[in-house]
Amino acid sequence: MTVSNVGIASVLSDPFGKTATEIMSYLLEHTADSIDEKAVRKLIKKEAKTKSDEIIEAIRGYNIETDQAKKLKLAHGHLEYLDDMIIQTEVELYVRIKPYYGFVEFVSTMPGMTELSSTIVLAETGVDMNIFDDAKHLCSWCGLSPANNESAGKKKSVRIAKAGDYLKPMMVQCALAAIKNKKQPYFAVKYGRIKKRRGHKKAIIAIARMMMVCIYHMVSEKKPFTPTDYEELMNPQEHAERVVLNENNVFAYLESLGYDSSKLVKRNDN
Repeated sequence: MTVSNVGIASVLSDPFGKTATEIMSYLLEHTADSIDEKAVRKLIKKEAKTKSDEIIEAIRGYNIETDQAKKLKLAHGHLEYLDDMIIQTEVELYVRIKPYYGFVEFVSTMPGMTELSSTIVLAETGVDMNIFDDAKHLCSWCGLSPANNESAGKKKSVRIAKAGDYLKPMMVQCALAAIKNKKQPYFAVKYGRIKKRRGHKKAIIAIARMMMVCIYHMVSEKKPFTPTDYEELMNPQEHAERVVLNENNVFAYLESLGYDSSKLVKRNDN
């Protein structure tokens, strides 16, 4: 694409997405003198429409030689083949998960989890949580727990374990989606609190671990996403404990508000 003076890869975030693919197919069938800008604009999808002018400018004056055209067609055919294999695999996955679809519905109620990601996770873990001692055991099996690297009573590392080659990346992606969920900001709130203390990477792993713990309970208890601290986390003011003031704590309370209790004088009504 670069050799042929097609610069859409520098404009679009995904040079192999639907917009880029359809535009490249159009360019292969036309020359720079015969392209219709209106026809090209119709090929631009969704969010990419805001970059329509930049896309048109990026393909202006392109020149695809026969050898480059052959390479592009072969690459395009290979991508189509891979997409077809992925679709076939996903269809087969849905067919095989059908007897356990109720569990997929439970897991997919959690922010960040789609039906597909829930299916993939359950395909790895299974739906019988009795094989794990507890939720911590499941997290360890998925590689989302800190590795136990301790010698002579000293911890050498708190990095997560190397297990979970398939599930760990999947859960990290789901965690990233969960913290961006505006309709259900449960994990976004938790992520914000952890990030202040531990940074982005450790916060994301922590969220992924929380999500796996939730999956353990949703599957084992056969219930949708209902964390026990949801209401308390979302509405902290309504669940704040009311403090009853008395002679023992009133001074501490006033000092917490910025008052100097040492200047208070007890009134003698007698």
